[in-house]
Amino acid sequence: MSLCMGCMQELNGSTVCPHCHFDNSEVQPSPFLPLGTELAGRYLTGVGLDTNGESTRYIAYEKQTGNVVIVTEFLPIGLFSRDEGQTELKVNYDDRLTFNKLRDEFVSYFRIVSDLKDLSALTNIVDIFQENNTVYVVEEKEDLIPFEEYIERSNGRLDWDIARPLFMPVISALEALHKRGIGHYAVAPKNLFITTSGKIRMSGYATENERKRGTALKSQLFSGAAAPEQYEENFPLDDITDIYGLCSTLFYALTGHLPKSALERLKDSRLLMSTSTVKSLPPHVVSALANGLQVQRENRITDFDELRSQLSVAHTAKAIQDEISRTASMNITKEQARQKNGMSHASIVIISVAVTVLVLGIAGVFWLMQNPLAGVFSGNNDATAASTSSTEWTGPVVPNYVGMKYEDVVKAAAADDTVVVYRDYNDAYSDKYAEGVVMQQYPPAGSKVDQEDGITVSVTVSLGAQMRELPAIQGNKIDEAAQSLADAGLLATAEYQYSDTVAENRVIGYKNHVAGDTLESGSNIIIIVSKGRQQTTTQATS
Repeated sequence: MSLCMGCMQELNGSTVCPHCHFDNSEVQPSPFLPLGTELAGRYLTGVGLDTNGESTRYIAYEKQTGNVVIVTEFLPIGLFSRDEGQTELKVNYDDRLTFNKLRDEFVSYFRIVSDLKDLSALTNIVDIFQENNTVYVVEEKEDLIPFEEYIERSNGRLDWDIARPLFMPVISALEALHKRGIGHYAVAPKNLFITTSGKIRMSGYATENERKRGTALKSQLFSGAAAPEQYEENFPLDDITDIYGLCSTLFYALTGHLPKSALERLKDSRLLMSTSTVKSLPPHVVSALANGLQVQRENRITDFDELRSQLSVAHTAKAIQDEISRTASMNITKEQARQKNGMSHASIVIISVAVTVLVLGIAGVFWLMQNPLAGVFSGNNDATAASTSSTEWTGPVVPNYVGMKYEDVVKAAAADDTVVVYRDYNDAYSDKYAEGVVMQQYPPAGSKVDQEDGITVSVTVSLGAQMRELPAIQGNKIDEAAQSLADAGLLATAEYQYSDTVAENRVIGYKNHVAGDTLESGSNIIIIVSKGRQQTTTQATS
């Protein structure tokens, strides 16, 4: 059975997959696993799906069950090397203690996630094992819709009645993680998916080391969803941090756009929401969002119970109203009511409801006067809202480096603070790209750069064509001929012989070859160099 390394479906004898159109003749660049690598004797790994400073995820095929799964490899950039075509990680000597500590924390983190697999919003982890001097985590692969696509299909935003049942399981999942001593710290639209049954599933798991500045890992933060403290050097993260990310993502679901980045909001903390959106949401929901998105931690909602309570206040008010009605019907008969105050049971219920509505109305007025978003929306008309709610990506994308000289790529990346270029040194021959030119990159050009710290791009540099044509060198000086061969990627060894037609130290030609022949790059070729005319000695006779 021949499987596509892009989707793990049958190739049916083709190189280009008829299902996902992946070209299976491609080579996965180092330091990522070579295509078709087998792990633990049961998992066949394919293309890399995404990567961060701590790990890389691959699509994979489980041979025992025939299921397609996701394999995450602990791959901390900068702390290891991996030879071309190899699977074993070589840890830098000076980094071995740091590498081992981070690896142990990585294992502990995913064991906790695995223990909580019964929570609907969390991924189902099915295996954790060590191999190749690193660690692998295997999770079930589901048919999922990216959350951003789901919002786009929903006319750019969700009503609160739809968003509420979606996000409540996420609150419960985050609460459970924090009770076990870990957090997610990357709750963002990019890391949420919708299952076929209409539930939210979280992705983007990583240890705290990856979700803040100042650690041994290159941090990955998501603009608009990362809390202000995640930008501080080694600031301890907690449930208050995840509350910010959750509220940012809920804000996105309800409005169609994320808040500005936390660093921008430290200068201007206002949240932009159209007037029509504000009017369509219950006041307590807008208030809860404002409280969960406070840039100063001391003003932010401090625990998940409080967040759940603030998002559910309207349901609590209805429950109180129902209880008043129920109690009245149980304890006050019509006759007792007439004897006490001349009012019927129906009148009591009506008055109770009226009082409740009045209290809620007063609370609503008070909220409008006191809420931290008041005054922000007055300048936002619906036309502005329409432009800000678009889900079309307008942020930075990965540039196209393919076809550029590697030296020029390095210069371009140095001037672009959104991209870090990493040469994989898995250089390969190419008939299409000249030597020294980038022939492959990962992630591909056009990919979103929605991480606050930018993105790392791995590039493969061409060695040029494998077969090189012998240049015409007859009559050239020996140093000129050697340079021409070097430019063609070939080596030269000289043999000398006399010539009546070619001047001394000039090339007569190739030994066993002629100009235009092709040889493999790096081959050694013998060139014949003239010693000039052979001198003859005439012996005088007498």
